[in-house]
Formats: sequence, C-alpha cells, structure tokens
Amino acid sequence: MKILTLLFTLVFTALSFSPEVATVNTSESTITWTAKKVTGQHHGKVPITSATLDYQNNRILGGTFEMDMTSLTVEDITDPGMNKKLSDHLKSDDFFSVEKHNTSTFTITEAKTGNGTDYQLTGDLTIKGITKPVSFPAKVEAAGGKIIATGKLTFDRTHYDIKFRSGSYFENLADKLIYDDVELDVRLVASE
Repeated sequence: MKILTLLFTLVFTALSFSPEVATVNTSESTITWTAKKVTGQHHGKVPITSATLDYQNNRILGGTFEMDMTSLTVEDITDPGMNKKLSDHLKSDDFFSVEKHNTSTFTITEAKTGNGTDYQLTGDLTIKGITKPVSFPAKVEAAGGKIIATGKLTFDRTHYDIKFRSGSYFENLADKLIYDDVELDVRLVASE
C-alpha cells in the first residue's frame, strides 16, 4: 500500500508541475534582424513559422521558435532592384544558404528570472544546421490574456559559417567590412 501511495504522489506531483504550452501567434509576433557594417547598417524581418512558450504561474520555463529563412526581407532599402539584390545575397551561400537550410531555430534551455518580468534566456540557436548556445536578456509580461516576450538576441555570424567580409577572417576590407554580430529583436505574443 505504501508503494502505491508513493507512486500516486509522484505521478500527481509530476502532473501538477508540468508547464502549460502556449502556442505563439505568428501573425502578431515579429523577429527583426539588424546587421552593421563600416558604412552603415541594414535591417529587415524574418517570419516566424511556429513557436511555443512553456509557462507556469506566469513564469516562462522554456519554449522554441522557428524562422523561415527563405522569406527573410530587407526593410531599409526602398529601391526594388537594390532591395532584391541584397535579399538574394543574404539568401545565398555567402550568408544563410536558404536552399539547403530553409529554417533556423532557437530553443530555450534555461530561463532565469530577475525581478519577475526580467529574464536571462539561454538556449540553442541553430543556423545553417549549426547549433551554438546563446544567452540574452528578455522581458516577459502577462496581460489581457496574452503572454508577451521581448528581447534582443545577438549572435556571432561566423560561428554559423557566415564569413563573408568578416574582419575575423579577411584582411584589408576597409569600408567593405561587415561586423560579425547580428541582432535579432524578438517579440513573441502568445495566448494564456
């Protein structure tokens, strides 16, 4: 009888601590990329194809999001021809190789909270089939039946075999140099 009671207690405890999984609304959520070079910067969007947030008691415990690299856009160039030229170049093997790697993902492995809404999220970022750990500060707020997670994830593109005009790999680039860090402004909106 004691074994049965212990098993029931363990099962009940495990069920009561299982996080809820909230599906992220991909049409309300955004990922904006920014890449900088010596002579300026460019920015655009990467659509989210799917995402979830694991939460319990208004606290994020985990989650994941997937980005559609084939639909990456450039938002700061208004000339259609120049916009297409940069967009196509970013999708080429010089950068994200989208024909071979059409999605990128981020999976939270640890979510540390500070003062309630402030988090330090750590997870695995996969780009071009290469997975590396990254950490970034985020803010998670629950209001009006929604969970909104925002943060700026910065990654070193050379860790994902994106070396085009990187000063870490090529010399004498002068004003052709493109900085290694790429910023992703992430905004995920899910229903509670």
